[in-house]
Amino acid sequence: MSKVCKLSGKRPVTGNNVSHSNVKTKRRFIPNIQKKKFFIPELNKWVTLKLSTTAIRSINKLGVYAYLRKLEKKGIDTGVKLS
Repeated sequence: MSKVCKLSGKRPVTGNNVSHSNVKTKRRFIPNIQKKKFFIPELNKWVTLKLSTTAIRSINKLGVYAYLRKLEKKGIDTGVKLS
């Protein structure tokens, strides 16, 4: 499963593990991606999305339809047909 959020675009970033002796080794910081199923009452259909937990929190705050409309206005492809 790819570790990229479908809506926010969050993806793994790289950094260093730093030991007590200050030796640095490469590591990856992986976003918390969850598979979540949403019902959109305006379209009367279910959609399954792979989202970061911050995107899920935003959807819970705004509503799934409003959040998808907001991203569509910004020009971000959500993969969900809203019309």
